[in-house]
Amino acid sequence: MAITAAMVKELRERTGAGMMDCKKALTETAGDMEAAIDLMRKSGAAKADKKAGRTAADGRVVIAVADDGKTAALTEVNSETDFVAKDDSFVEFASAVGAAVLAQQPADLDAVAAMDLGGKSVEDARTALIAKIGENIQVRRFEQVTSDDHIAVYQHGAKIGVVVAMQGGDAELGKDVAMHIAASRPVCVDESGVPADTVEKERAIQLDIAMQSGKPQEIAEKMVDGRMRKFLGEITLSGQPFVKDPDQTVGKLLAAKGAVVTGFVRLEVGEGIEKKQENFADEVAAQQAAAAKA
Repeated sequence: MAITAAMVKELRERTGAGMMDCKKALTETAGDMEAAIDLMRKSGAAKADKKAGRTAADGRVVIAVADDGKTAALTEVNSETDFVAKDDSFVEFASAVGAAVLAQQPADLDAVAAMDLGGKSVEDARTALIAKIGENIQVRRFEQVTSDDHIAVYQHGAKIGVVVAMQGGDAELGKDVAMHIAASRPVCVDESGVPADTVEKERAIQLDIAMQSGKPQEIAEKMVDGRMRKFLGEITLSGQPFVKDPDQTVGKLLAAKGAVVTGFVRLEVGEGIEKKQENFADEVAAQQAAAAKA
């Protein structure tokens, strides 16, 4: 059966794949459109499996906010390169996943993979996108934030996203606090949220340092008390100096505005992912050695 341009066009529109891939699939299935689609899905899954081991540490953080302004979802979707992170197809996929996370409220990543994304699952859409773009793509993580009052959001480009659950205050204050969190990376809202083992570990380190200076035990412990106050101030939102006015802490700013932060989430693309460091000279030498053996 002759493969016409119209058939290739239809398959491209239905799969989003490249023209040559569509023509090849139609040729192999003797022009059977549905069989070609099945073949391309299988081919896409195989390509996705081959690329699964490649590090995907770039990408985007997507923030989706409910119409009532009280719920939001942050979703990190990864690619291998910044070039793909800016690709229209990748941006569309990431945005659709973020919106679906907000709307469908999945419990975990397995549930995300199974979510409906306009007639196909997220996993099927991801696999098809890998086949089209040629990079490993992963939905890495997501967080959902809810407030009884209102939420504030801030996005620094596509790489950092912050959502803050607030009570009181206004939109300007909320944006300022969210921006501060993006820049200063607090661990939690206040001292009550710092894990006990983190506090104990830091106190033990500081006490050991103080004792090594030759100070008596009681003096060393007083020194540690002061250092611990500084440590907790550095890692808690309420204790950090406000980025727009370092003369006051965020806690004092919130109190002056009659506002309270009940929680926040900050996601940054690629944080915690160990990126493979490529040495260009070594790579060229390895290629030459392989060529010599061939």
